[in-house]
Amino acid sequence: MLQERFATAVAGAPEFLAPIDAIATGLEAVSREFAGRREQRERQAVIAANAELRERELTKYAAMSAALADALHRRGVAEPSATLAAEAGIAVFKVGFNLWLAAAEEREMSQVMRESLDELKAVTARHG
Repeated sequence: MLQERFATAVAGAPEFLAPIDAIATGLEAVSREFAGRREQRERQAVIAANAELRERELTKYAAMSAALADALHRRGVAEPSATLAAEAGIAVFKVGFNLWLAAAEEREMSQVMRESLDELKAVTARHG
């Protein structure tokens, strides 16, 4: 369900958006799924403690990345841009999700995702 919501939001993002900004639309959509769901901490602790569950989680992320790349292809994004943007989106989701779980204070997941995406953009920006 998360994968479908993410890909659908990316596919339906305004046409004028750059691929990474369409991904941001998807990140916003999936963030709403986690509103008030802090029990994810316990779930992630169980996953972290079990090698089979960690492997399954990686398989889910790979499938999600493929779905996002497909959504970007449908928007007319060519390779390798579609796959790069999809993989970057998954990286932002993983980092943002872990930051959200680790935060001592209650924060909106969407804000953490926006901050994580901003960090990605900052590390890829040309300086000088």
